[in-house]
Amino acid sequence: MKDWAKSFYQSKAWIKCRKSYLISANYLCERCNEIAVIAHHRIYLTPHNINDPTITLAHSNLEALCQDCHNKEHHKAVRQAGRYAFDEAGNVVQPPSSPPIVDGS
Repeated sequence: MKDWAKSFYQSKAWIKCRKSYLISANYLCERCNEIAVIAHHRIYLTPHNINDPTITLAHSNLEALCQDCHNKEHHKAVRQAGRYAFDEAGNVVQPPSSPPIVDGS
């Protein structure tokens, strides 16, 4: 976790929001239906939007994910941000024209 995000992720507002979202998703990963343990922000958090509750605390910006799917999401973003990009099978593909934003978790 990035230093700029620590106070947000430890806040009562986030803890309450995370719990209510995971309950609403029945603690099921929205990608594979395994047990969800993470309320993932679809729009990645940055130092510029960390104080915007319409991004940080909106259920519409959250996705219930298991640890494996969350890891895949973030590893995909890191792979694509580099000089080369890879598809799900590990084949080299043309990298995107601009790297995606990677959040601090």
